[in-house]
Parts: sequence; C-alpha cells; structure tokens
Amino acid sequence: MTADALAIQAERRIYLVRGQKVMLDYDLADLYAVETRALKQAVRRNPGHFPDDFMFTLAEEEIDLLVSQNVIPGRGKLGGAVPMAFSEQGVAMLSSVLRSSRAVQVNIAIMRAFVRLREMLLGNAELSRKLADLENKYDAQFKMVFDAIRQLMTPPEKPRRRIGFQPSKVD
Repeated sequence: MTADALAIQAERRIYLVRGQKVMLDYDLADLYAVETRALKQAVRRNPGHFPDDFMFTLAEEEIDLLVSQNVIPGRGKLGGAVPMAFSEQGVAMLSSVLRSSRAVQVNIAIMRAFVRLREMLLGNAELSRKLADLENKYDAQFKMVFDAIRQLMTPPEKPRRRIGFQPSKVD
C-alpha cells in the first residue's frame, strides 16, 4: 500500500472523543497489520509510555455513542473488549513499542494524516474569520445604502399652516 493511500485510510479513522482527535486500537492494529490483542498487550507491557493524555479507554457512553453513529462496529464485533483511544502522541509512541518496519511506515502515514487534518481545520478557521470580516464590512456599507434609500423613499414634509393668531403684515 502506498504512503498516500495509507495516510488517507488513517484520516478516515480519526475520531473526535473527549475533545481530542484519536484513533482506536482496532483501527491501529489493522493499519499496523497486527492483531488488536497483540497491540493491547504491547501497550500494557509499557504503561510508562502511555500517560492519560496519550491513551485512554473509552467509557460505556462513548462506546454507545460511536456505535450509534455507525462510526465503530457493534459490541459483538468488538468481542466485549473496551476499545483504547490513542491521541496523536500516543500513536507516535506506539511505533516505539511495536518495533517493526511496518509500524514505522504506518506511523509516518498516520502523523501525516493528523497534520493534514490540523491544516484543514486551521484553513476552515481562517476562512470563517475572513467571511465574518467581509460580513461585518459589507453589513456597515449596506446599512448606509439602506439608510440613504429609506431617506429617499420618505416623502418630504409639507409646510404646515400655523395654528393661532398671526399678526398681519402692514405695508
């Protein structure tokens, strides 16, 4: 599999959980071409490599939410095991634990996928900011135009006849 195809495949397997972009253990095992059991075993043998911000296990509610959105397979396919979620740093640490040339190649592709995803998000934020700026700029200009049109549409006031005593002009 080419590096680009691997990166695209990895991009599709990045999920947002607890406000973090993560990849799940069985997706990583598939990309690394190892059994999920072997990947989890390597992680458990090296607990110091995976602090809480690198790897965490999903809560029941998170699993149910991902299953209901068809993001991950149902519990039957998971074999009853609770999935592990790896952040970008956790994925980087996996290559040091798995120690294979395939792991290094896959890790490079996954890092590129995370970078590409970050660039897309930054690009969207920049685009949103520019649109908001344009909207504010043109809102002010259109307000001036609409105010001018409203003034033109209102008929001029007719001079009123004064009520009350008016002294007559004597020549």
